[in-house]
Amino acid sequence: MSKTEKYTQLNAQLKSLLEGESDRTANLANTAALIHEAFGFWWTGFYLVRGEELVLGPFQGPIACTRIPFGKGVCGTAWARRQTVIVPDVEAFPGHIACSSQSRSEIVVPILRGGEVLGVLDIDSRELATFDKEDAAGLEAVAASLSVLF
Repeated sequence: MSKTEKYTQLNAQLKSLLEGESDRTANLANTAALIHEAFGFWWTGFYLVRGEELVLGPFQGPIACTRIPFGKGVCGTAWARRQTVIVPDVEAFPGHIACSSQSRSEIVVPILRGGEVLGVLDIDSRELATFDKEDAAGLEAVAASLSVLF
């Protein structure tokens, strides 16, 4: 199955998971698990906007940074830019926040509603250059589905 087909299937499963469930925490937790299981990423989770920082939300994987300031690291940069950020090598990203030394590449997708960032979907891989435009498109569809939870 191609990566695009995997994301199509994942987004169909996500719609079924979200249907009839209004609790944001439950939905974010199940979404993190769904993505994590489908792709086997190192870390999959959410950071939610709280004032001028992102606060750790539901995730799958090892322990993580709890708070990230606006504009800092990959997550804070995606928030500030209001766009997906793909980092092929986290060591080469200026200001990268190393929550785990095992993370090698990262993608962060903002969850937007009406131009406002409500949170970010953050995914890390132990391999270099894991993420590409196909991942961005598939995960942006996930983020769009989740925006109604906020």
